[in-house]
Amino acid sequence: MQQPIAILDSGVGGLTVAREVMRQLPREKIVYFGDTARAPYGPRDPKVVTRFTREIVDYLIQFRPKMIVIACNTATAFALEEIRAIVDIPVVGVIKPGARAALGRTITGCIGVIGTEGTINSGAYEHALLEISPNVHVISEACPLFVPLVEKGNFRSLQTYETIRSSIGHLRKFPMDSLILGCTHYPFLADVIQEVVGPDINLISSADETAREVSNILQDQGMLARGEVMPVHQFFCSGEPQMFKSIAQQWLGEQIELTPVVWQVPQIG
Repeated sequence: MQQPIAILDSGVGGLTVAREVMRQLPREKIVYFGDTARAPYGPRDPKVVTRFTREIVDYLIQFRPKMIVIACNTATAFALEEIRAIVDIPVVGVIKPGARAALGRTITGCIGVIGTEGTINSGAYEHALLEISPNVHVISEACPLFVPLVEKGNFRSLQTYETIRSSIGHLRKFPMDSLILGCTHYPFLADVIQEVVGPDINLISSADETAREVSNILQDQGMLARGEVMPVHQFFCSGEPQMFKSIAQQWLGEQIELTPVVWQVPQIG
């Protein structure tokens, strides 16, 4: 029960999930791995994404986690089932929680999905949405330029606005009322995305719902952390650490002021 929750992502995007897990489950220790040296995953071949994901899981297993959260939509789309087959602990992805959250918010039944090329081309969100609600209308758009903006910490600038406007401005012509941020990097750009699509569109991040699923699974299996000792989180990145640490500190804010954090750069791959 005192074992950590392992969270992995192609870079900093999974921090959106980590923050929600910290907020909802403050006693849980987190071991986070951001594969910043090999981000983005979106344009990569599915077999390569699966191999990278497996390498990270192999690395994280040394910490004896009680659960693995694949906080990357592309890795969830391509590698979730394989990872579930090779480990004997719960493995949670971000796609189904995001789909459920969107279906709970939509009124028109028209839902947009933006994500990496890999996630959009996989059709994973469309499949997850239609599996639950066969009559929903799904509009999907790949946004390959968004992740590099986030990995550079470029959240709000004229370049960011123009990139987002040119990528998804045309979605306003559809009668959608909800837009799934189908990449965990995208909440970093949420303010600008909202500005581009308009205030009436519900932006759906899978982070909240994923954290709730983590909480439910741990509670159902009697695996929630107990006691009053606050955890010491560990954050790893495979690439240049300063930008990763800066973005993490900015995004996690008070969550990492409450508990100690160890920053490390491992060798992997």
